Amino acid sequence: MAAPVEKKVTWAALGAYLGSTGLLAILTAVQGDAGLVAPLPEPAEPFALALIPAAITFAAGWKTKYTPRV
Repeated sequence: MAAPVEKKVTWAALGAYLGSTGLLAILTAVQGDAGLVAPLPEPAEPFALALIPAAITFAAGWKTKYTPRV
């Protein structure tokens, strides 16, 4: 019998999905304008953009209570 999925995992996965989708929507909207990441050095841009979904995932997992195990 499979164990139930913890709420922390569900909310973190949802946060990662929504964060990535939102980031892609923003990048698509400002495709011709590099002002979003212009202050950063060129090699650091992808890493800085990857921090957005990671931060949302961390916050969702940290904020959600764990599922008690019996």
